[in-house]
Amino acid sequence: MSVSDLVRELKRGSSLRVKERDLKLKAFAWQGGYGAFSVGQTEVDVVRAYIEGQEEHHKTRTFQEEYRAFLNKYGIQYDERYVWE
Repeated sequence: MSVSDLVRELKRGSSLRVKERDLKLKAFAWQGGYGAFSVGQTEVDVVRAYIEGQEEHHKTRTFQEEYRAFLNKYGIQYDERYVWE
């Protein structure tokens, strides 16, 4: 399965679940794009801890700030016009 097919299915399934769980969120939709990055097996626990603390973490640094820093840290070239909707 391609990464794009996987992301499409994850977005579709999770959107349906969100909408079923709370009628106030019936207009919920994911943004059109996505970013996909690999993680080495030795980093799985670090990533899991990051995800679990994400709500608190994003009180001090926005997702956009963090994403830009990540792209810059790893030398990933990007164009702001295509990163955010």
